[in-house]
Amino acid sequence: MSDSQLLTTLQEHIKRGQKYSYLCFWGHRQKTPEKIDKSCLSQWYPAKFEIDGVDYQNTEQYMMAQKAKLFKDENIFQQILHTDDPKKIKALGRQVKNYQYEIWIAHRYEIVVQGNLAKFSQNNHLQQFLLSTSEQIIVEASPVDQIWGIGLAADHADAMNPLKWKGLNLLGFALMDVRKQL
Repeated sequence: MSDSQLLTTLQEHIKRGQKYSYLCFWGHRQKTPEKIDKSCLSQWYPAKFEIDGVDYQNTEQYMMAQKAKLFKDENIFQQILHTDDPKKIKALGRQVKNYQYEIWIAHRYEIVVQGNLAKFSQNNHLQQFLLSTSEQIIVEASPVDQIWGIGLAADHADAMNPLKWKGLNLLGFALMDVRKQL
């Protein structure tokens, strides 16, 4: 199934009468420093993990490093590995040379699933939070992201209505895939 079909499948289930519970998140800063909350679902949330002998500070770093690697941009790849600031990492990811949209969309979802699987499987406290979401539909309620989020804020009237989402919610679906694998 292509990543763009994930939302379509959910929408079809809803049209057939299926009911769901939703967990909306957006942002990477914890409300209370000593308590894990839904901010840990963010790509920008600081959580160390290792894949293939490389240490990552957050899943945004992993995603953008893999993007640079996919397009064989060693310079940007190294720059991404040498910063832990997700905002800078995102900007570096937009500078990847030889970028081809069609190739990226064919790989982006699996890259994010792999990064989050490592993040949540190597950080038990985060894993417990993700597993505690049970069967909820995880929603990145980003009003500015129509690919990884829903293109709507959590307080928008349509945030819990996938039939009216403006975005694909790929991060939410990736997190639910990771939850199934844990």
